[in-house]
Amino acid sequence: MQYAVLPPPPTGRGLTVERLSRFEDGAELSALVWRAGPGWRMVSSAVLGGGLGERLWVLNAQVHHGYRRVDPAEHLQELAAAAGLTGDGVGLMTAADVEAHTRADDGGAEAVVTAGIEVRGWAAAPAAAPAPATGPRAFAPGTINVVAAVPVPLSDAALVNAVATAVEAKVQALVEAGLDCSGTPTDAICVASRVPRPGEEPHAFAGPRSLWGARLARAVHGAVLAAVT
Repeated sequence: MQYAVLPPPPTGRGLTVERLSRFEDGAELSALVWRAGPGWRMVSSAVLGGGLGERLWVLNAQVHHGYRRVDPAEHLQELAAAAGLTGDGVGLMTAADVEAHTRADDGGAEAVVTAGIEVRGWAAAPAAAPAPATGPRAFAPGTINVVAAVPVPLSDAALVNAVATAVEAKVQALVEAGLDCSGTPTDAICVASRVPRPGEEPHAFAGPRSLWGARLARAVHGAVLAAVT
């Protein structure tokens, strides 16, 4: 497996992604890579590198509709190695076209979104409703993957708060787009903040009325709305 690197035009932004192209199982598939480098802490729900800690990169890989591998973390690690990514990182998957990604920024907060919404619904669906698929096979319908970053340090609690804020902004965008859903069964998120410098106090809050939470919310909202309209 070998990636071809398709560099984007210069943006001058911190969250700069490059698009990679590979052939897998007879088809051309793409991926987005953010080579963040040292100095970032991330919180993520991703299958690879999820949780909270320092991370060096983020890979958002497109996979086939009807994805059948049962080892997504290992698959993502293979794709990361093929892209020359080393050390700890975050790996996400989607059946959506990652080349059609959208981005938005607000006052230094940035968000990059890929979106597939063929199968969607409300998180608090009635218990009697058919349960959506879970696990590796659930990547087939498409996924809304959100990767966002703020250029300041956030405390552990504020990073968790930032995830809640970003998800609220995503749902707001979906509703404003006229979609009857809060997302898809396989949505994933990654929020990054800077590692604090010696003596620097991390921001303690990232709710939607805090300085950086509000900026993050507007960036995520803008990118999601652009992705689904």
